[in-house]
Formats: sequence, C-alpha cells, structure tokens
Amino acid sequence: MIDLPLYSRQQLALRNGQDKPEIWVAYRGLIYEVTESRLWRNGKHYEHWAGQDLTDELSDAPHTEAVFERFCVVGKLSV
Repeated sequence: MIDLPLYSRQQLALRNGQDKPEIWVAYRGLIYEVTESRLWRNGKHYEHWAGQDLTDELSDAPHTEAVFERFCVVGKLSV
C-alpha cells in the first residue's frame, strides 16, 4: 500500500459534510472519501454521521465491510 497521509480524529471530524466540502468516514484505520455517494448527502447515512470512525458501528449495518471497496482511501486515522 502506498504511503497515505495521517489524519487525526479532529481532522476527520471536520470532513462531516457541514464544515468542509469533503465527506469522509473511517473504518479499521483507513479514511474513505464518500462525498459523491448519494447515501451520504449532508454527512448523514441513516443513523450514522460522517467525520467519524465507523468501525464499531458496522455490526449494526445491513451490509458488510465490502461496501468500503466502492470508495477511495484518502488517508489513515492516527491513533
């Protein structure tokens, strides 16, 4: 995997569909660009909000982690 930029949780939180034009979510340490997804309009997808790490929330979703394959990885979430 290529070297990806590291982003803090605070930087991720700004990509929530409200504060900046990008809409990002994190899953298992990777940050995905979901701006173009019609399901993430305004930074909300059902009861989930963009700008957050969704790793612990995936078990509540009706889909698997394969859904992230549709989106571009833009960075890594720093610990």
